[in-house]
Amino acid sequence: MDRIRRRIQVTGVVQGVGFRPFVYRIAHAHGLGGSVCNRGDAGVEIVVEGEPRAIEEFLIDLRKKHPPLARIGAIDVEELPPIGEDGFKIVPSKEGSGSAGAIPPDIAICEECVADIFGDTRYRGYWATSCTNCGPRFTVIEGLPYDRPRTSMRDFPMCEECAAEYTDPLDRRYHAQTIACPECGPQLTFDGSVDAPIARAVAALKSGEIVAIKGIGGTHIACDATNAKAVGELRARLGRPGQPFALMATEEILHRIAEVGPEEWDLLRSPRRPIVVLRKRPGALPEAVSPGLHTVGVMLPYSGLHYLLFAQLDLPLVMTSANRPGSPMLIENARIEKELFGIVDHLLLHDRRIVARCDDSVVRVSGGTAKLLRRSRGYVPEQFRIDLGEAPILALGPESDLAFALYFDQRVTLSQHIGTVDDLDTFAFLQEAIDHLRAITGAPPPRVIACDLHPGFLTTRYAEELAARTGARLVRVQHHAAHLAAVMAEHELGEAVGIVLDGYGYGEDGTAWGGEIFLSRAGRISRVGSLAPVPLPGGDLAARRPLRMTAAYLHAAGVNRGEIARLLRRRGMEDAEVNAVLGQLKTGWNTPLTTSAGRFLDAVAALIGVATARTYEGEPAMRLEAAAVGGTPIPDIQTEIVERDGLTALDTISLFRDLYLRTETTPPADIAASAQASLADGAARIAIGLARREGINAVALSGGVAYNDAISDRIRVRVEAEGLSYFTNELVPPGDGGVSFGQAAIAARSTGSPRNTR
Repeated sequence: MDRIRRRIQVTGVVQGVGFRPFVYRIAHAHGLGGSVCNRGDAGVEIVVEGEPRAIEEFLIDLRKKHPPLARIGAIDVEELPPIGEDGFKIVPSKEGSGSAGAIPPDIAICEECVADIFGDTRYRGYWATSCTNCGPRFTVIEGLPYDRPRTSMRDFPMCEECAAEYTDPLDRRYHAQTIACPECGPQLTFDGSVDAPIARAVAALKSGEIVAIKGIGGTHIACDATNAKAVGELRARLGRPGQPFALMATEEILHRIAEVGPEEWDLLRSPRRPIVVLRKRPGALPEAVSPGLHTVGVMLPYSGLHYLLFAQLDLPLVMTSANRPGSPMLIENARIEKELFGIVDHLLLHDRRIVARCDDSVVRVSGGTAKLLRRSRGYVPEQFRIDLGEAPILALGPESDLAFALYFDQRVTLSQHIGTVDDLDTFAFLQEAIDHLRAITGAPPPRVIACDLHPGFLTTRYAEELAARTGARLVRVQHHAAHLAAVMAEHELGEAVGIVLDGYGYGEDGTAWGGEIFLSRAGRISRVGSLAPVPLPGGDLAARRPLRMTAAYLHAAGVNRGEIARLLRRRGMEDAEVNAVLGQLKTGWNTPLTTSAGRFLDAVAALIGVATARTYEGEPAMRLEAAAVGGTPIPDIQTEIVERDGLTALDTISLFRDLYLRTETTPPADIAASAQASLADGAARIAIGLARREGINAVALSGGVAYNDAISDRIRVRVEAEGLSYFTNELVPPGDGGVSFGQAAIAARSTGSPRNTR
C-alpha cells in the first residue's frame, strides 16, 4: 500500500500536559514515522508518515486517548509529499508564531507523585515533586514555547537521574518542565535553615504559633484553626477583624468541621483544588474563623508541601493569603521576610521564583449552581471559545475584585485574581499581569480597550491612557450591563431578561445602580427596572457604615426623625454621627441616590443588629444570610411593584418599613429571611412579567448577590415554575471578577452601555 505523509497542527491545552510523549507512544503503536514538537504559540506540530489506515487510526487515538489534562481545541491536517521517513522522534520546540495554543493552569499534585513522596523512591519526602500530569504551570512560565529554559525552573539544573527521566519518552516525567528532586531542585528552609523544615513548621503550628508558608503561586499565613487564641492573634496582627479565613484540611479532618455535599466533594477533590464554601458544623471551630457566618471556606492539600505537613498534623489550618490589607499577595522571599515581620512567628520558604502570583480560587454551590467567587489558581489561564469578531480586545474590568480579559482569535482568557486596583502596588501588579498573560498566550496588541463607565476608577484612567497611546478604540461599559453580558456570552444567549443584584456600579444617569432589571435583545441592553432609589448619606461612607443605610430607608419611608435617632443610638451610633446623618437626609447634602440591592441588604442587617459596620466587602449581607438560615419568611409580606420615572421599580422602601414595624414582635432570623425572600420574589416577578410581554424565554441572574443561596435559589425556582429558562454565571464569577468578560462581549458589539428605556 502507498505511504502518505501529513502535517498535523494541534491547538488547545497541549503543552505541559504530557502531550508529546503521548503522541510518541501512539505513533510507535501504529508504526508511523515522523516527529512531534511544541510550537511557540503553545500549539503542537506533528508530522506522520505511513499507511493511510494507520494514520487514520492515529488521528482517532489523538482525539480520544489524549492525556487527562490536555484539552484539544482544533486539529488541522495538511498533505505533504512522502519522504520515506520511518523512525518517530520528539524534536526541539519551534519558536513559531501564531496564537492558537493555551497553557494549562497550576493543578494539584497527582496520586502517583504523592505515592512517590511517601514511598521508597528518590522523591521520598521531597516537597516539590511533580510530573507531566500535575504541579505548577502558569505560575512558573515566563514565555513560550513552554520549555524549562522559559520557566523559573531554569534556575535548577537537572541532576543525572532527573535528566534521564526528563529525556525518556516512556517516562511520566518526560519533558515535565518542573521535574526536580532533593539533589537538584528547589529547597525548603525554616527561618533560614535547611534543617528539618517540615518538622519544625509542624511543631510551631501545633504550639499555637503563626507560620508563613510559601507555596506554588504565593504565600499563605497559617495557624491552628482550632486554637481560638492563635486565630484571634492572627486577626489582630493582620488587622482583619471580621473577614473569614480560608482553611486547609484533609478529608478526614474536613468531615469533622463542615457539611459537604456530593457536588462540593467533586469540587474539593478536583485537580483544580479550589477553596469551597461549606456549612460549618456547629461548635467544631472557633467563632473567630468566620465571625457571624454559617459557612467556612476549605480546601484540600494540593502540593507535596501540604501533604508533608498534614502527614504530621491532625488539625485544620488557617491558610489565608499573605499580604497587608489592600496589597497583592507576597511572592518574593525578601519582601516576605520584611513585610511579614511582626505578623508571623516563623517562615517556611523555598527558593523557586514565582513568576506570576496566583491566589487560591473560591467556589460556592448556591442556588443549585457551583459559582466562582474568585477564579484564579487551577482555572487560569484556561480559555473560553467564543466569536467576538476579529479585533483583539483588552477588557480591564471594574475596580474591586478585578480580573482582566484578553480576547483574540475567537478565545477569551481571563486573568488571575488581581484584587482592588486603588493603590500603586496593585496597579503595578495589574500591569505586570497583563504583560505576562499576553506573553504566554501570544495575544496581539489590543485594537479595542474596554473599561468601566465610572470616570474615577484607576482602571478607567489607565484604559484612557492606553487607548490614547496605542490608537485602540475605547469602549466604556456600564458595570451591571457587563454582569448580564457575561452570563449571556457564557450561555450563548441572543436575548434575555436580566436580573442584576449587586452592590455598586456607576449608572448612566450618574447615580449608584445595583438592583437592576435589563432587557437584552438585538445587541442592545436596556435598563427597564430597578429597586426604588434611596439616598446614600455620606456617599461611599454609607457602604462602610450600614446603619446609615438603615436611616436612609427609614427616612424615605417617612419614619419620624426621633424614632430613627433612637434606633441608630440603640444600635451603637454616636450622637455626632446620628446628627450628621439626619442632617444630610434632611438637606440632601452628599446624598447621591442608589438602587443597590447590596445596600438594601446592608440596611436590614444593621436594622436587626447583625452588622452595624463593614470590615470587608459584602460583610453585612453575608451576616444577614447567616442570620436568615434559622428563620422563616413572614407570609404576608410582599414587595409592591410600582412605576417610577419611566422604570418598573421594586418598592423596597415600603418593604423596609414593613420589616421595621415587625422588629419588636418578630425574631431577627425571620426578618432576615423575609428581606431575602421578598427581594427575590419581587425581582423575579418583574423579570417574569417582562419576559412574558416581550416573548423572551431566558431569564439571567448575575451580580454579587447571586452568591446568596436563598435569594438565587428562590429566583431560580420562581422563573422555572413559569416555564422559563434560568441562567446564571458558571464559567466566570457572578461578582466583579466576571465583569471583564462581559465588557469584552459588549465592546465587540460596539453597543457601549445600556439605555434607560421602556
